[in-house]
Amino acid sequence: MRRRMCLPAAGLLLAAAGCGLTSGSPLTDDVQPGSIGRGEPLKGAQLTVTSKSFTEQLILGSIMGIAFEAAGADVIDRTGIQGSIGSREAVRKGDADAGYEYTGTAWITYLGHSKPITDPQEQWEAVRKEDAGKGLVWLPPSKLDNTYALAMNQENAKKYGTKTMSEVAKLAKSDPGAVQLCVEVEFANRADGLPGMQKAYGMDVPARNITQMDTGIIYTQTDKGSCTFGEVFTTDGRIKSMNLAVMDDDRKFFPNYNAAPMINAKSLKEWPAIADVLNPVTARLDNSVAQTLNAKVDVDGEDPHQVALDWMVKEGFVKEG
Repeated sequence: MRRRMCLPAAGLLLAAAGCGLTSGSPLTDDVQPGSIGRGEPLKGAQLTVTSKSFTEQLILGSIMGIAFEAAGADVIDRTGIQGSIGSREAVRKGDADAGYEYTGTAWITYLGHSKPITDPQEQWEAVRKEDAGKGLVWLPPSKLDNTYALAMNQENAKKYGTKTMSEVAKLAKSDPGAVQLCVEVEFANRADGLPGMQKAYGMDVPARNITQMDTGIIYTQTDKGSCTFGEVFTTDGRIKSMNLAVMDDDRKFFPNYNAAPMINAKSLKEWPAIADVLNPVTARLDNSVAQTLNAKVDVDGEDPHQVALDWMVKEGFVKEG
């Protein structure tokens, strides 16, 4: 989802049907500073937050907006932009002030590099340096890494005992029929997806053992065991709710997609306290947190903004008025 692109129509914050952009609405949470925002260093600021349209991004956008509110800012919510490029362009052009973005998406999709950087900190640093000339500032990244992985249910995990991708490759050689893969169409054809994964791990899975299907179906079929291994996103809430076993990418093939705040450079210059407000929150985000929050929306049917608010209060970042 996060890699699907949509070119912004002219008039970025008008109807712009091509990317689903809207004028946004004010956030009205009754929140006060907790461990962040003390002294309301953003009082007087009018800040616009943005995000893409999938669950995790809606939650992250809400987390950012709530943090700004607690620090005294008036916040406009322009989360939920369809595709990837729309939200980035909004921040780059100054139509929005900030949003959480993924390092791998920036490096590969926006900046046009074909080879990801293995070390997550170095990947962030490379993105930060290259985007500095584009009017964008990247604050320190989180440990939340929304990348690809293979997962299996607990019954198959006990049966086959695989814990790493290298062990999956060995299983494919010793017992070819055991490795039944379920993947998305996009993953099946991406260089950083199935073809590259098989090459990197010396994995040779026959085409008859590979089934292409929609994302949601992959999870249910993997849970049922119809797929021995399903392609998943490492922060998806269904991993935790279905108790799936995720294989370790021991050769670090898949790109790093660490979430980090992407800020308009002029906005940060005017309101440098943005960094102090967001850094502690970003530091708390990891895959376990993301899986839990995403599951509250995708599995339990809760509202993304309410999930974000509940978490911010629970963590002590903000207090409800």
